[in-house]
Amino acid sequence: MTAPAILWFRQDLRLGDNPALEAARQRPVLPVFVLDDAAAGDLAPGGAARWWLHHSLAALGRDLAARGAPLLLLRGDAVSLLAGLARATGAAEIHAGWLVEPWARAQEAVLSERLAGEGRRLVLHRSTHLLRPDAVLTGSGKPYTVYAPFARKLLTLGDPPPPLEAPKALQPVPAPEPGLTLADLALLPRPPEPDWAAGFGAAWKPGEAGAKERLARFAATGLADYATRRDEPGIEGSSGLSPHLRWGEVSPRQVWHAAREAGGAEALPFLKEILWREFSHHLLWHRPEMPHAALRPAFAAFPYAPDRDLLRAWQRGGSGYPIVDAGMRQLWQIGWMHNRVRMIAASLLVKHLLQPWRDGFAWFMDTLVDADPANNAASWQWIAGSGTDASPYFRVFNPVTQGEKFDPEGAYVRRWVPELARMPSRFIHRPWEAPEEIRRAAGLTGAAYPRPVVEHAAGRARALAALRAAVRGTAEEEAEA
Repeated sequence: MTAPAILWFRQDLRLGDNPALEAARQRPVLPVFVLDDAAAGDLAPGGAARWWLHHSLAALGRDLAARGAPLLLLRGDAVSLLAGLARATGAAEIHAGWLVEPWARAQEAVLSERLAGEGRRLVLHRSTHLLRPDAVLTGSGKPYTVYAPFARKLLTLGDPPPPLEAPKALQPVPAPEPGLTLADLALLPRPPEPDWAAGFGAAWKPGEAGAKERLARFAATGLADYATRRDEPGIEGSSGLSPHLRWGEVSPRQVWHAAREAGGAEALPFLKEILWREFSHHLLWHRPEMPHAALRPAFAAFPYAPDRDLLRAWQRGGSGYPIVDAGMRQLWQIGWMHNRVRMIAASLLVKHLLQPWRDGFAWFMDTLVDADPANNAASWQWIAGSGTDASPYFRVFNPVTQGEKFDPEGAYVRRWVPELARMPSRFIHRPWEAPEEIRRAAGLTGAAYPRPVVEHAAGRARALAALRAAVRGTAEEEAEA
């Protein structure tokens, strides 16, 4: 009799193009998901990502049950639980997609050793990336530290292999224990906690089917204009695939081939975003300290000035800069923020306000449905200037001119900052400059909307002074005015 296999779902919550599933289904298979927050520590999914995970697991469970192999849900020490399952079922192998997070790699090593001691195997597969991060190296055999040459290297390798089809049926292995219900995992907000996720459902459809729908819609209607419209937050110019990729409801290979088929060479600007994701994961694989420490030593002692009031004003969309506040309110209401606005908002926090990038990283980890430790850390360190491939610290985004450039009529601001909805376009990004009669006509009286917590020129000057104190002589004093 063929020994069964365990399929350990992690961040690849789909049936299509899942190499771990394809390998495991050659035997009778027991699909399992283990929620192990203790192992992940401060990189465990935050509140918004847990909301997504709940609904993604519900969809995956339905898809697996329809193919004859129900999903077993467990919570606790994944190593002990999986090793116990292997013994109880007689499984010879546990198949899973490998991850880049340092805690996950440590977990894999311990589980592999424990299984080997019992004559079993942990078999890891490339389920969530185009290539293994340790398989992409420079000509001198070192990890890449700059995105552009990394992307060029991957592009020279050509398109990835075509994605695998989802199996139509699975041969199940009876679970030795009943497992938990989704409610037992407690992933959703529960009373007396406010239902801060009330608006998420209207914006998102978690699960593999939702990922397929969004990818198909983007390939058909959004890909052709992506290069010119992706920076306009007031329209649906981005793909919206980031949370589906975060939880592996769609694979990078599936996205890549769908974009190529729909756009050919014109798909390249979008494909480069997939390569940025690969690069972020490449960085985390080789620099596991990235979510916690500056990658450039000069920034280890950067003179941030932590201020709880400033941080809270930024978090709650009360900075006084409309484009930033619109983004932070969008984030709070639907668990996602437009990428261009993420950069502007992050720049305001770490430069104008001199708040530690780790505070912004932590807030995004808790409030983004697509919160991914690698992408999040790489992007924050890029903005802060502390990453290996970073925006020069002396480039300070002007939140007013950025708003005027990318949201010229204020469509984005009017949607997410309704108290400014009646403000004329010429003042929508600088309402404090509007004459009093215009402010009154727009309904902007008293404390209806705050003035900026720091004036741009003063914030910029303070940021550059902090730079000089931290990394003297390493940067020119240039900034976006």
